[in-house]
Amino acid sequence: MAISLSAVLLLAIILVVMIRSKNIKAGPAIVAILFGFFLASTGMAPSINRFLSSLAQTINGIKF
Repeated sequence: MAISLSAVLLLAIILVVMIRSKNIKAGPAIVAILFGFFLASTGMAPSINRFLSSLAQTINGIKF
């Protein structure tokens, strides 16, 4: 839960920065938000969640 909440917050911040810097207009931003919302309700959502969780664990396991 903490990873998905953090990812949502990070993506929201990136989206706001892109809108404010005029890199993306409000229309495409709304389409991107709606796409994510409807994608979350499909059968692909658990697979995407597992992929992002394993990616986060891999990044967390990297030692410098």
